[in-house]
Amino acid sequence: MQKILLKMHHILLNHFGPLHWWPGSSPFEIIIGAILTQNTSWKNVEKAIQNLKNRKILHPKALHIIDEKELSLFIKPSGYFNLKAKRLKNFLEYFMNNYKGDTNIMFLQDGKKLRKDLLTINGIGPETADSILLYAGNKPFFVVDAYTKRIFSRHHFISNEKSYQYVQELFMKNLPKNVELFNEFHAQIVMLGKYFCTKINPKCKACPINYLKKTTT
Repeated sequence: MQKILLKMHHILLNHFGPLHWWPGSSPFEIIIGAILTQNTSWKNVEKAIQNLKNRKILHPKALHIIDEKELSLFIKPSGYFNLKAKRLKNFLEYFMNNYKGDTNIMFLQDGKKLRKDLLTINGIGPETADSILLYAGNKPFFVVDAYTKRIFSRHHFISNEKSYQYVQELFMKNLPKNVELFNEFHAQIVMLGKYFCTKINPKCKACPINYLKKTTT
């Protein structure tokens, strides 16, 4: 499996080129983006983040004190804005109370402990927590999303019902714990899922890793 994963990464990297995820001018902005991107496209998240920037409130203290209903209006482009405003507030309460709004202090914590803490926050699940840890905190946690499960089940590496933890361990047990590798590999998987391994009418013949399915089944 290690050889297959590394070969897959090499093929995708050559196909798509380095992607350098995640977009954001600061770790805090990346955290906000990770929460807002739940169930929506990144284009919509960008609009919501730009609204916060335009109003000069994209920093911990300002978002912590702003009224939740007002915040929901600013992040409306991201969809589910009332729910996401509540989730942002839940995170900000934790962030301000435990780390005084300082990402440097937060990411000094042990990664496993921090992940456990993040998962106690209402509205933050494994994918969001791992996105925060990997992309904002530079901690080696592989991010699993719907694209990952779709691609790997279609190539018969996993079955559809496998849990997030099972799929994540597939990567983390078979790859070097390297932040840059995890970052790029996840980004490449997303690109593959968006443009080739689509939910409907996948472009299997043109897929750059199509032959891997044939050699491993």
